[in-house]
Amino acid sequence: MSARTGPIVILTGAGISKESGLDTFRCAGGIWSQVRLEDVATPEGFMRDPDRVQAFYNDRRRGLLTDNIRPNAAHEALARLECEWDDEVFLVTQNIDDLHDRAGSSNLLHMHGELLKVRCEVCHGVHEWRTDLGTGEDTCPACGALGRLRPHVVWFGEIPLGMDRIADALERCALFMSVGTSGTVYPAAGFVAEVTRVGRAHTVELNMEASNGASLFREVLQGPATELVPAYVDRLLAEGIPG
Repeated sequence: MSARTGPIVILTGAGISKESGLDTFRCAGGIWSQVRLEDVATPEGFMRDPDRVQAFYNDRRRGLLTDNIRPNAAHEALARLECEWDDEVFLVTQNIDDLHDRAGSSNLLHMHGELLKVRCEVCHGVHEWRTDLGTGEDTCPACGALGRLRPHVVWFGEIPLGMDRIADALERCALFMSVGTSGTVYPAAGFVAEVTRVGRAHTVELNMEASNGASLFREVLQGPATELVPAYVDRLLAEGIPG
């Protein structure tokens, strides 16, 4: 395989959506500084206080659907790369927002689920959901179960979605790009090590500041995603993958 072409895997985290106005989780003043993740982002928290968990995600869902939250130049650049690159571009996001979808990315996997979907705990069906979700009054659109819907979000202690597909893509890729991630949440934080173990791919991190795993990347660029990502996509389309 030429070093200048081949499949691309892109991992994105909260940093890419921050410039669209969405809060990140782990930075100063982020979501986890305001609420305990054990209370709202674990199966145990949901069992203890489902009303609190539903209220937390209802607030986030309403915030995502406000008119001022839109894809930014980084989201749009990654969608353009998928469209114009002559091989596969597979985008894996840790984000539960829909900004990549709105920007036009289609070969996309939300490994931590999607805020605008719900899952039935009875039939396991997944459904679009854009309004508030209650704990007792909503019924599953598929099986009719009452009060058994939960956010379609992967909580701490649960297995992320699509791991087999991700592993296959990491093994085959010629470029692994990480955008706006902290490098602290596994298994996503381990993707660069997996790519490095296979040994064929170029690896690049685009981030406001170096992540916990920055030393594992061959190339590290720091700055706003809305500046770095469009410039890097232009470079890839003009010059190919660095050798």
